[in-house]
Amino acid sequence: MTKLASFETIWAQAADRQGGTPVLREALALRAFGDRRDAAVARLSDDRLLSDMTRRVFQAGFSWSVIDHKWDGFEAAFEGFEIARCAQLNDAALARLATDDRIVKHAKKIESVRDNAAFLQALAAEYEISAAQVIGFWPVTELADLLELFKRKGARLGGVTGQNFLRGIGKESYVLTRDVVQALIAFGAIDKAPASKAAMQDVQAAFNAWKSQSGASMSEISRVLALALGESAANQAAA
Repeated sequence: MTKLASFETIWAQAADRQGGTPVLREALALRAFGDRRDAAVARLSDDRLLSDMTRRVFQAGFSWSVIDHKWDGFEAAFEGFEIARCAQLNDAALARLATDDRIVKHAKKIESVRDNAAFLQALAAEYEISAAQVIGFWPVTELADLLELFKRKGARLGGVTGQNFLRGIGKESYVLTRDVVQALIAFGAIDKAPASKAAMQDVQAAFNAWKSQSGASMSEISRVLALALGESAANQAAA
């Protein structure tokens, strides 16, 4: 593995690729990550956590615009994602939902709503605070551990799904898109796409170093990495 590049080097390459520092700064401003302060994330209600978690699960491998278009139907079908009710969905209720035209009829993803409601309840019970407080106050320098928790104990929350969930609720987070992974390899953080707990710790260490050097958020660093090697800001997927 090559030596980890400095954030200054990455920024310079991104600026050069995108047509200059002003263009790069504009690309970051236009993305408007919407990162909330930890306390704001910690105040989110359980139903909003479960709602966004479900949205990201259904968006995975599917058209995001279709899911967004049908989202009011999801909210109605799952009765506002009230967590206690969703955690108690029985097989008959899940079967009915699997025929509901208001939502995307994917049985395994529908089951994940029940499982993730139970996961959020268990998370709150384990830490003796709300699930939102656990997530909101989780150090961004230890995001890899939080994502590993999602992968192990949540339902269908591994990989970028869990990362997109954090970004969706306003938690400062990286998202390991293809462009970001390529940049992580090129700039010496990892030698191949991260597929293990140890590799994700290497990713975290690199982001922590760049955050310390730059003062930028994890979301901003993720975006700069993508723009350093990927397509132009106008054509690129979210990072």
